Amino acid sequence: MNTHFLMERSDRLRMTFDGAQAKAALNGLLTNEVTALVEGSGQYATALTAKGRVLALCRVMDRGSDCLVDTEASATEGFVAMIKKYVNPRLARYAVITDSTGCLGVRGDGAAAAIAVWGGVAIDVLDGLAPLGGCWITSGELRIWVVRARDTATRGFDCIGDRATIDALRETLLGAGWPMATAAQLLAERIEAGVPAFGVEMTDETIAQEACLDTLGAISFAKGCYTGQEVVARIHFRGHVNRLLRWVDCATALPVGAVLLNAEGAEVGEVRSSVVRANGEAIGIAMVRREVTPGTTLSVRPDASASVTVREIVPA
Repeated sequence: MNTHFLMERSDRLRMTFDGAQAKAALNGLLTNEVTALVEGSGQYATALTAKGRVLALCRVMDRGSDCLVDTEASATEGFVAMIKKYVNPRLARYAVITDSTGCLGVRGDGAAAAIAVWGGVAIDVLDGLAPLGGCWITSGELRIWVVRARDTATRGFDCIGDRATIDALRETLLGAGWPMATAAQLLAERIEAGVPAFGVEMTDETIAQEACLDTLGAISFAKGCYTGQEVVARIHFRGHVNRLLRWVDCATALPVGAVLLNAEGAEVGEVRSSVVRANGEAIGIAMVRREVTPGTTLSVRPDASASVTVREIVPA
């Protein structure tokens, strides 16, 4: 596997929010404490339905002049509809900037150095960024927002700017020998980072805690009201969910959709995603019954000869 690589991420939804009430508007819709952000800081936050089900896992980044929010392309429709329904543009201006901007992931050995050279800044500036923290860097008249990413096992940064600038950065790094990651590599990186994807491991029928978004740090249990809070708070303070996303390890390829069975033959889980590592072993993310503890071995249907070991997802 490459020790450094590029990721094409321009398909992600990107929206800007500005104005005096921008953070307050987002704070009333998202699960984290958006008003606590200061320039250069960022956080995960989740958009929920009124019933506490997931609409989108977002990154919220304070860029000083605005807040940049991005999420997966698969969550675009639901998230944009929510914003249009609840945010008054006279109080908090918002814009979808996906088509006019791009996003390039730079991961692995030398990521900070490569971006720093392009932007003429000290490596320490980038190395000093907190997770999801960011800063502006410039190269001549070109300007990009660089954010320290958390959604891949290999650490690095996402660079966000207008399309022409991101195209120029991509060509520069490709010319310097940086390879583009394959789809299989990107899937492995995300699974091993323990970050669920909308439409894959979680849907609009998934409760936030089922997807371990609280473990990811995307939920504040001390903030005021937001859409879907009643369900999330009740589970946190008074109850529990009945199923959870877990890592599952298998000695052979693990088909998505495979049913997981306990020792008594009862169905206790379903594989939501899976990828085969270079050594031939598979790692996946499955939705598993709460009573199945980490370390448990489960059999797989339809391949009765296969088994998986369950592990708790611990995001880096």
